[in-house]
Amino acid sequence: MTSYIPTGNEAVSLPTIRETDGGIETVSFLYMAQKGLVELRGNAREPLILPFVQELDPDHAAEGLAFSDLHWTRSGYWIPEMTAAANGVRLTVSYLSPIAERGFGLRLTIKSEQAKTLRFGLKGHWAGAWHCVNEEKKLEGTLHCYESGWNDSLIFDMRCGFPLFAFAPMADREVRSSYVCKEDGVSYALSLDCELKANVSETLTVWWGVGFEEVAAATSAKEMLRRGWDWEYAKTAAWLQARTHEMPTPKLTEIYNTNLFFCIFYATGITLDTEELICATSRSSRYYVSAAYWDRDTLLWSFPAILDADPKLARQILGYIFGRQRRNLGVHSRYIDGTVLEPGFELDELAAPIIALVSYVEKTGDRAILTDSMQDAIAEILEKLTAVRHPSVDLYETFLQPTDDERVYPYITYDNMLVWMALSGLSRLCPEKYAACAEQAANVKQAIYEHCVFSDAEGKPYFGWSVDLNGHHDVYDEPPGSQQLYPYYGFCSAEDEIWQNTVRMIRSPDYAYSFAGQPIAEIGCPHAPYPWVLSICNSLLCGHAVQAWRELEQIRMDNGIACESVDPVNGVCMTGAAFATCAGFLCHSMRVAAKGDKP
Repeated sequence: MTSYIPTGNEAVSLPTIRETDGGIETVSFLYMAQKGLVELRGNAREPLILPFVQELDPDHAAEGLAFSDLHWTRSGYWIPEMTAAANGVRLTVSYLSPIAERGFGLRLTIKSEQAKTLRFGLKGHWAGAWHCVNEEKKLEGTLHCYESGWNDSLIFDMRCGFPLFAFAPMADREVRSSYVCKEDGVSYALSLDCELKANVSETLTVWWGVGFEEVAAATSAKEMLRRGWDWEYAKTAAWLQARTHEMPTPKLTEIYNTNLFFCIFYATGITLDTEELICATSRSSRYYVSAAYWDRDTLLWSFPAILDADPKLARQILGYIFGRQRRNLGVHSRYIDGTVLEPGFELDELAAPIIALVSYVEKTGDRAILTDSMQDAIAEILEKLTAVRHPSVDLYETFLQPTDDERVYPYITYDNMLVWMALSGLSRLCPEKYAACAEQAANVKQAIYEHCVFSDAEGKPYFGWSVDLNGHHDVYDEPPGSQQLYPYYGFCSAEDEIWQNTVRMIRSPDYAYSFAGQPIAEIGCPHAPYPWVLSICNSLLCGHAVQAWRELEQIRMDNGIACESVDPVNGVCMTGAAFATCAGFLCHSMRVAAKGDKP
């Protein structure tokens, strides 16, 4: 399976930089009018962008160098750099997606042990654009490539009767541009010939701008060119450094910061056409439900990590949630514009906005966010909660579980714990306005202990997963919403006998989805029957941090990026690659656990 080194910024994602040769298979950006992601792609023969070096003979016939001995690093845990060697020539390629710019850049540096005549630069093939929201479909339209006076180079654009988008390269040295338009797309090359002296390096920087049409794309590249590589690099490095957090070991520090920046840049983004901040499961189409919005994923998983690292961004996220997404809070999944993607009610998702809002205000002290509009939104959530409350028992029903799969019984204990948390939080947030919420929270907690606790064959009490209030329940747990988290959320203490028995059952080798005894001794579920990375997060937070730290030191995941589930032996990704919101919860769990149990 191909390994990738992702990077990107608010506007542009580079999710598939190939570890084998440094080729960029895809470049993507968010598009509000299309409710999701637009992805530019190469084809099976050639990626969208590929660095190359050719050796020229006296007649300038070119022979491509096949580079080997590839080595990758990440500056600031986010800026990839590749070094490779071939025939005495060393190539270094840096991939920079500058903060607050509509584009990205590649800097190529070549150096030779002997004097040589070389040609180097970028080439590739643009096969078209794909629309990605869970599924992907190729966009129908015409592809164009032409020379433009705006950048003395090439413009690529797609038109569907009118311009849909454009992208354009701009180099810091005079390069030769060539292109061929065919039925299967556009092949191009940007190259520079040089007489390379022994042990003296030559450098070429190519900026790529993206925009609605050619002027926007070309000037986006020109802005970065004018600023220069050093300026853009320093600005971005400083931004990354300000959010970098040290963990107890170098390996854990790398995992934390790489996943933090993957969460920030792949679970949020700015749309190309309306320049709005949005939130999504992942801006990488490698994740199987990409470029769509879930309340739970954003607010319970990625939001805590972003609040830890960047409270200003966290406030913007709340503005998006209580703005664009407000109308359909609690509905299974939505497009980035807030309209319904997949219908189905989820109680955990209805509680999540209040939980996130409370955590933000309590951490930052920013009460200015509690506007009249915000208060109206809270009232709407409480009204929706009331509609799903049992007529005589203080429990609330749901249709879908935290995995988004249909529940067995309507009253899920974990979900009702979140309701307790949300109501308790509101009563602390505005006691004069939500005093009744404190009483209702206490009623919910009492109802959980009265109706959701059962006894095993030895008479030991435990929390059932879901109940129907007619004597039926199931013994179960899900990594996306685990009962192991009750003490972390403050519902009970870690000394609570019922909770301890529940956790013991879940983690027992006898439990159907436990991988106890394996190197990655975590929990799965039918949705993905392997150990979940979210289960590692749960372990970090529920008193099993020593085990989780050990797993993180050896786990591979998706080439170091959080995924849905992993192989129980080697920890390599099995399902859900490029899972950006999970990356956020992994970071937050590590940060919380590092304050207590140390690896």
